[in-house]
Amino acid sequence: MSQKLAYFNCLGGASGDMILGSMVDVGLKTEFLNSVITDLKLKDISIDAVKSNRQGVVGTKIHIEMNGQESHRYKIRDFLQKLENSNLNDHVVKKSQEILQCIGDAESQIHNADIDSLVLHELGSLDTLIDITCSVAGIHELDLDSVYSSALPSGSGIVHTEHGITPVPAPVTMAIISKFNVPLKPPPEGRIDTGEMVTPTGAVLLSSIAEFDQPYMKIDKLGYGLGSRNPESYPNVIGLWIGQSQSQSESLILIETNIDDSTPEVISYTVDRLISYGALDAWTTPINMKKNRNGVLLSVLCTPDLDDRIRSIINKETTTFGIRSQVVKRFASKRETILVSTEIGNIPVKLKYSDNEPATLSPEYEVCRKIAMERQIPLKDVMQIALYHAKKRIIY
Repeated sequence: MSQKLAYFNCLGGASGDMILGSMVDVGLKTEFLNSVITDLKLKDISIDAVKSNRQGVVGTKIHIEMNGQESHRYKIRDFLQKLENSNLNDHVVKKSQEILQCIGDAESQIHNADIDSLVLHELGSLDTLIDITCSVAGIHELDLDSVYSSALPSGSGIVHTEHGITPVPAPVTMAIISKFNVPLKPPPEGRIDTGEMVTPTGAVLLSSIAEFDQPYMKIDKLGYGLGSRNPESYPNVIGLWIGQSQSQSESLILIETNIDDSTPEVISYTVDRLISYGALDAWTTPINMKKNRNGVLLSVLCTPDLDDRIRSIINKETTTFGIRSQVVKRFASKRETILVSTEIGNIPVKLKYSDNEPATLSPEYEVCRKIAMERQIPLKDVMQIALYHAKKRIIY
């Protein structure tokens, strides 16, 4: 079954108001955002949205009317308490508190100060609380299954802040980017003074709600959130694509090496060890290497977190002098395991779906093998019995 996805395309960067603007541009109502402010129990503050353009890209610019409250500075604990005392649902409260805590931790790290005594500067304004809470509530209101984002542009140059002159990205932004291992891309080509393209609020929001990857999707809606500046060299916008997943995919690591001077026993042992350590799959392929020597191609599929460890095992267990590693996409079919009762015992059977309809059945090999050995009957007969009973439960 397809999922409803969102993809933030950070063309001109990311900030809290740009993210909100993109959501309004795809259909989120400003009345909803103002209801969030009401539930936060904030007085005399409102949000409005206007259509405008940045270098020809038409989108939505968000404006928060603070009515004289923009100069007051708060501590992180003040924001957390306002959320605790709000009328918002638990999901929005907890997620918003988690994101604000990340900002507090980053500011505390940069300034080497205790988070409870640290008075924030630009980030201490109420619009930080509003940007974060409204963005979290907006994602929830759009009823999304998954959220993705492109890499963030680093920006370049310097920016003037209440702390003084700071490099771009700002230190607190870099602390957030480093903590979440966010991928960065260079600023627009030919620009050495773009200024700030990603704010701390934009960085922490996308780091907390999105996976930095581009999904395969069918786009139903497209919107743009506009930044305050309108530089000539690039459109200062963030794009938001809303659509349906075309298929389920995940990024995995394919590790391969060619070996021509090892024994079958060593290769077999290595494959077993790789599987037992957590590799999703491992296999060998006969190959002809240089000088017409017979060899094997050892291939391993694993999750990104196991990349280093899998390569270490291969290096230790084999005679290879080099290993290749690349990111691949795996498109996994929807499946479930059903347990069927038969005259020879209970047997798990894997059921694969295609276009949300039952497609194929595969009896669990190890269970069938055990029954065949215990009852001294052919393995193929055990598997046919399992398939017969499984098909009786499935309507094609």
